[in-house]
Amino acid sequence: MAQLPKISIVTVVYNGALTIEDTIQSVLSQDYSNLEYIIIDGASTDGTLEKIQPYRDRIALVVSEPDQGIWDAMNKGLQRATGDVIGILNSDDVYAHANVLSKVMNVFEEHPTIEAVYGNLKYMDRGLTKVIRDWKSRPYDQRFFEYGEMPPHPTFFAKRSLYDRIGYLDLNFRLGADYELCFRAMRVHQLPTKWIDDCLVHMRIGGESNRSLKNIVDQHRLNMKAWTIHGLPVPLSFHYGKFIHRFKQFL
Repeated sequence: MAQLPKISIVTVVYNGALTIEDTIQSVLSQDYSNLEYIIIDGASTDGTLEKIQPYRDRIALVVSEPDQGIWDAMNKGLQRATGDVIGILNSDDVYAHANVLSKVMNVFEEHPTIEAVYGNLKYMDRGLTKVIRDWKSRPYDQRFFEYGEMPPHPTFFAKRSLYDRIGYLDLNFRLGADYELCFRAMRVHQLPTKWIDDCLVHMRIGGESNRSLKNIVDQHRLNMKAWTIHGLPVPLSFHYGKFIHRFKQFL
């Protein structure tokens, strides 16, 4: 019997001792068997590595060293991943159910020409018991980014060949590198993608980009920059569309 294609999952963490075990357990409990799990730690000092240690025999690679921030850490993981498909799950996040990876890989198998898939995401309270925001995405079309939308990055799974073709996360985008990467892949390079209408990830509320009004404004400006550095005008709909979508998520 032919071996299943390999999927690599990268978790980046810095001083995440309080939540890293939730993330690890949600990855290792997936029902997809050909899994490579990589953890990139930014030289944590709060006992994170001790929390990882009991699972070490089921984790393909643990790297612990200083980095230039979350995007640099993600790039380290992406560059080390050997899977046919790569996903990123941060240390505050968990997969919504045990067959997320099976569902993702089935879509790649059923649609061999696509380069990436993405799904829906729920923002949760710190205890993962209450939904704060419900981020339901939709299939990609030409109006997707024009109206302020983007795939929820923790639900974005891409073939390794996508990164070989377009490169990795741009460290110049302090808060918006995930947006720029998806924009580069889907809008600039027009690589085919598929939306999975299912919640794939539960994400604890309190990420860097949503931590303050200043960060929200800075992220919006950097998302605009993703357009301009690729020589594209920023449409008017981009400015109001994003806030409409975010308001609907809270409702």
